[in-house]
Amino acid sequence: MTTTIDHITKQLDRLYNAQAPETGIIKNFIKAETEANTQLRSYANNVKQNHLDNYVYFRGLTEFSNKCSKNCYYCGIRAGNKNVDRYDVTDEDILDAVRFAHEQNYGSVVLQAGERSDKHFVERVDKLLRKIKQITNDEIGITISLGEQNYETFKRWFESGAHRYLLRIESSNKILYYKIHPKNEKHSYEHRIQALYDLKDIGYQTGTGVMIGLPFQTRKDLVEDLLFMRRFDIDMVGMGPYIEHQDTPLYKYRNQLLPQQDRFEMTLNMISLLRIIMPDINIASATALQALDPMGREKALKAGANVIMPNVTPGMYRNSYKLYENKPCTDEEAADCVSCLEMRIGLTGNQVGYGKWGDSRHYHNRRGR
Repeated sequence: MTTTIDHITKQLDRLYNAQAPETGIIKNFIKAETEANTQLRSYANNVKQNHLDNYVYFRGLTEFSNKCSKNCYYCGIRAGNKNVDRYDVTDEDILDAVRFAHEQNYGSVVLQAGERSDKHFVERVDKLLRKIKQITNDEIGITISLGEQNYETFKRWFESGAHRYLLRIESSNKILYYKIHPKNEKHSYEHRIQALYDLKDIGYQTGTGVMIGLPFQTRKDLVEDLLFMRRFDIDMVGMGPYIEHQDTPLYKYRNQLLPQQDRFEMTLNMISLLRIIMPDINIASATALQALDPMGREKALKAGANVIMPNVTPGMYRNSYKLYENKPCTDEEAADCVSCLEMRIGLTGNQVGYGKWGDSRHYHNRRGR
C-alpha cells in the first residue's frame, strides 16, 4: 500500500513541477482507480491551499434569458428546440437579483443567457452592466457568459463594467467540436478561438471550459483540453460532466455514453489535474456536478475548485433554463440557497469569501509578468 501511495505521489510531484506536463501521467489520472483518485484530489486540494487560500468565492448567477440563436447539438435551449418555453427576465427582476446578491455580501454576480448578438441584446446588456455598477456602488464584481460577440461588443461591455468573461470551448479538438456543433459560419471553431483571444486582448479575466464524457470523446481529447487551457494561459475555468438532454441531436447516442458516475469521477479528476498544472487560476464547481451527486459541488471544492455559483435567478424562470436533464435547484428561490450552501461549504474545510470579488490570481500574475 505504502509503495503504491509513494508512486502516485511521485507522479503528481512530477506533474506539478514539470515545465511541460507529461501527457502519459495526465491520461492515467483522468480515469483512475479509487486509491489514485483519492490521492489526486487530496494533492490538488493542497496545491489550492498553498497557492490561493481557504476561501470559496460566490458568484450570484442570473440566467436572464433562454432565447438563443445557436443550434449546438448538446444544449436543451438550442434554437431548434421547439419544446422550450422561452423567456426574458425583466430588467427590474435582474437588478433585484443583483441587489439580493449584494445584500447577502456575495462578492460577484454572473449574467448568463442564450447566445445572441442583435443590437437590442447588446444595448440591453450594456445598460444592465452600467446599472449594476450604479446600484451596488461599484462594490460587486461582474462576470458575463454571453457567447461569441465581435471585438467592439466585448470592448463595450468591458468598459461598462464587466471584467470577467466565460466562453467555453466545449472541446479543443476541432473534429470533435464539429460533432457537437453544426459545421457552419454561425458555429465556427475558428471564431470561437478568436473570441477567446479578443477577450484576453481587451483585458478581461478570460475563462473557458469543456464538457467531460461527450459522445465520441476520448481520454486523449481530455488531455489535450487541459493542455489547451494551459497553453492559452487561461485565468478561470468552468467545466462539468456532459449530461444528455432528450430534446437534442446528441441524445440518440446516449447508449454509447460512459455511465454518469464515471463522467462525474472524471470531471473531479479533470478539476484536480488542472489545479495541479495551473495552480493559481479560478476553477468553478459546476452545478451539473450536483445533478449527478447530491454532494457533487462540495466534492469538487475538495478536489481543487474554489468558485461556486448560487443561482439567484427568480424561481419562476429556473425550470426553463435547462441545458441538460435533472438540473438541480430549479424549484427553489435564491434565499433558499444561502444558509444551506454556507453550511455545506464549511463541511469541506473552506469558508465563504463574503464581500470579496475573488479575482483570478493568475490573471494578476500574468499581467505583471
